Formats: sequence, structure tokens, C-alpha cells
Amino acid sequence: MSALSRQPDSPLLVADWQPEVTQHLEENHLVATSDFPGRRLQFATSLGQFLGMQRDTEVCPFYGRFITDLESFCYQLERAVPGPLLDRRIDGPGGIAALLRNRMTVRGKPATKFRYYIWHDADLLFKLQPDLFAKLVDALCGVAAEAEYVSDDLLLIHRSVFVGGPSLHEVAQDESGPFRSWLADEFGEPFWRVVTGIQNPPFLTYSIDTLAK
Repeated sequence: MSALSRQPDSPLLVADWQPEVTQHLEENHLVATSDFPGRRLQFATSLGQFLGMQRDTEVCPFYGRFITDLESFCYQLERAVPGPLLDRRIDGPGGIAALLRNRMTVRGKPATKFRYYIWHDADLLFKLQPDLFAKLVDALCGVAAEAEYVSDDLLLIHRSVFVGGPSLHEVAQDESGPFRSWLADEFGEPFWRVVTGIQNPPFLTYSIDTLAK
């Protein structure tokens, strides 16, 4: 093994790992974590590039270092997903969930079939505003479940990849956390469970560090 691979933040050494990770996304969203920032960066950018090469696919990156509140998330979302003007709220006709449902069509070209959201440094917003983070995860996964199991529109598969450090891994292990359960609404029932019939958002956790061994 080379001296480089023994460095604490060594690059990912496993070749052609992207197809395997993409297979995980066929049925699940993904929480991908590493102790090392360089590995997280390489994983997110390489996966995003690979996904962007697939047919009928959109890739929407969210740069977590610049997402600190609702406004900064909306700023990035409306530059990733084309659609009407975005209100600074999650629900409602002009809110985040409504924009996530939007799909731009161009005459003479096939409609997008897959949309991947890759959230770099997702743990930053969780540390700053855990309640807001949970609501955004709920919206991303809820719209995805709605599109697959409820909507009569042409199917658009949504998948989210949350990339972060050890704290994000801890969140992913919390049975009552946003990666394991839907949020309850003001009436005490999880809105997305009622709408979609899906008991919990489908997530897998993935250790990026296994790709550096």
C-alpha cells in the first residue's frame, strides 16, 4: 500500500464504485458519511458526475456550507430546479414541496425520469437548525414517495444523497430522527405517511471510508 493511501484523508481507492452506489439509490435515499472531508468531497462530486452522465437524469447539488437557514436553502433550490418563483416556506402552492414536484419539459426532448439531490456537508444545517433540517428532509423524501406511489403524472424518480461527517451518521441511527421517520403534523399524524401509505422514508446509510481501504 502506498504512503498516500495511509494518510488520514487519503483519496478513494476502490475503482468503479459509482454503479454500486447508484444501485442503492434505486429503492432508497442515502446518508453517506466519512470522518474525512476530502473523502466526502470526492464521493459527492464523483457520484454527481456519474449520475449526470446517465440518460434522462437531472442532478441537483446543494452546497451545505452555504445553507444556514431557510432563505439560503431556497436560494440554492431555485437555481437547481426550474419552475415558478419560490416562496420562502416549505408547504403551500409556492413553497419548496411544490417546486420539487416541478419538471421542465422541452418540445422534442424526452422528459426527465430521474432527479438526484446531492447535499454536500448536510450536517452543517442539522447542527445549526435541526428542526428546519428535519422539515427539509421530510419534504424531499415525501415528494419522492408521492411521485412514485400517489401521483398520476409521468413518473419522476427523486432520490436524495446526504453527505456529511460523524454527526450525520449519528442522526441516521436515530429511530425517531428525520432519516428514519416522517414528521408529525399539527394533528399528530405524519402527513406523508397518510398521503403515501409508506410507513417510513426509505434510507440506507453508507460508509464512504470503506472506499479508501
